[in-house]
Amino acid sequence: MSTFGTLNEDQSDLNKEDSKRIRERSFRLLISLIEPVKKRLFVSFGAGIISQGLRVIGPAIIAYALDTALPAAVEDDQIPLLVAVGGYLLVAIATASLTAFFIRFGARINQDVLLDLRQRMFRHTQKLSVEFHERYTSGRVIARQTSDLDSIRELLDTGGNEMIVSLMFMIFTGAALLILDPQSFLVLAASWIPLYFITRWFVRSARLQYRKSRVASAKLIVYFVETMTGIRAVKAFRTEKRNQSHYSELNEDYRKITKRTIQLFGIFDPSLIFTGSVAMSFVLLFGGSRVIEGELGIGVLTAAILYTRQFFGPIERVAIFYNSYQAASAALEKISGVLEEQPTVPEPENPTELKNISGELNFKDVEFHYSNKIPILPKFNLNIPAGQTIALVGTTGAGKSTLAKLISRFYDPVEGSVSLDNVDLREVSAEDLRRHIVMVTQEAYLFSGSVADNIALGKPGASREEIAAAAQAVGAHEFILALPDGYDTDVNKRGGRVSAGQRQLISFARAFLADPSVLILDEATSSLDIPSERLVQQGLQTLLKGRTAIIIAHRLSTVAIADRVLVMEQGRIIEDDSPGVLIAGDGKFSKLHKAWRESLV
Repeated sequence: MSTFGTLNEDQSDLNKEDSKRIRERSFRLLISLIEPVKKRLFVSFGAGIISQGLRVIGPAIIAYALDTALPAAVEDDQIPLLVAVGGYLLVAIATASLTAFFIRFGARINQDVLLDLRQRMFRHTQKLSVEFHERYTSGRVIARQTSDLDSIRELLDTGGNEMIVSLMFMIFTGAALLILDPQSFLVLAASWIPLYFITRWFVRSARLQYRKSRVASAKLIVYFVETMTGIRAVKAFRTEKRNQSHYSELNEDYRKITKRTIQLFGIFDPSLIFTGSVAMSFVLLFGGSRVIEGELGIGVLTAAILYTRQFFGPIERVAIFYNSYQAASAALEKISGVLEEQPTVPEPENPTELKNISGELNFKDVEFHYSNKIPILPKFNLNIPAGQTIALVGTTGAGKSTLAKLISRFYDPVEGSVSLDNVDLREVSAEDLRRHIVMVTQEAYLFSGSVADNIALGKPGASREEIAAAAQAVGAHEFILALPDGYDTDVNKRGGRVSAGQRQLISFARAFLADPSVLILDEATSSLDIPSERLVQQGLQTLLKGRTAIIIAHRLSTVAIADRVLVMEQGRIIEDDSPGVLIAGDGKFSKLHKAWRESLV
């Protein structure tokens, strides 16, 4: 599993070996993106290079027209002038046609590359294990999909292919000037010395500033997303002013970095213009003296000035490209870091197919800890017979949710095994596992779309009759029919049109439609009020019937429907019996139950 470029936004403190590894990783990603379109890229480059070669012919034709065609026309020979004009027009038409093809064809290639990268990111982040998403904040994932991809889009729009073509144009221009007038070429070559130092300074400074810019931009996005995601907590604790203050600080840091980046261009661009103007002045000075002495034609001098001017034109475009390149390079490092992450719960190479599953679960010598290495489950053993409903009870951190995550195979044990009907879950394909084991959480997340669409997630392609039957089975049918458009009602983002209890019933209908062998309810009723909980309890009776179920609950009212209660503490089971037996005893569950009963009075 790779951690470079994912766990740390700022990579400026990495050692040389790590930096080299990151660059190599980014280069591999770039090559993999180019590979499918390389043939089309060659065609695009060919058209672009030919178009730039034709552009260079223009000043030479002007030189011919001024020094040869015009004097011939004065002598009543119009043919050279017509040839010069016709040739210039033909070159212009060919240049325009090839440039149009180059731009349009290149734009299609760029969009194909972006499409490929977006799809890779979405596909890969979905494949990654829950561990990745729990340690890698949603804001940073969004930053990869938004600002970082936008940086690469800007690079492609600025045109990596156009940059190469611009460099070729500079080479063609210098070569044409060397052939036309070697002395003017030497004047131009002398200007390359200050040009080298100016460009070198800009490249070094811009590299640092654009890396800082990407880090600052990512921090802004992460903080914004996390604030909006936790808006209820923000409102509850009245942290708006504090959040605004922190966001303003991040925004100000980003503004300062952007300002310094702009200042770099404020020095670089005028320096280019000045260097180009000085070069043209000296070409005009030395060339003019040779024209006066009759050593050089006025047409050649005009062409030399045009070539000198043309030579400096692409440098600014190359600088703008480098601007985009620095931002995109930092973005590519981060994206390549995400794409190099490997699932910590890998798909088995030769999965065992689950057939005629009864739903028996078995934990054998299971040891587990998260990345912090603190033991959660030390040598844990447990057997859950098929069709039994188990309630897990215990204080926060006792290991209840960890148990559920291991059964769902969000994580794998560090030692030991978790099996379903004596088949190790590590030998089961993800598709098979999701079909037989379903978890319902307290959030009861609803996706944008209709109520029917959300229920159908349990069984893609389910008919409306099957969806309605599932809703009816868990007691959701009546309230769904009362919605504005019934089953076609758009639930909006996060189920905005339905209450918490109704969202939970929809999630139960989804689970019922999936018809799993094992059902896990992780605090599925903890966020509900008493009337909503009673509504959900009725749905639970149907949902749990005939299947193995694990209920994790703080509310002991939910525990009452279990066949067996396991009281956990520090990753161990300290009590294990039916609810009635434990209530009648004097153990921890009995005390919890008594306290809960007293709280209802």
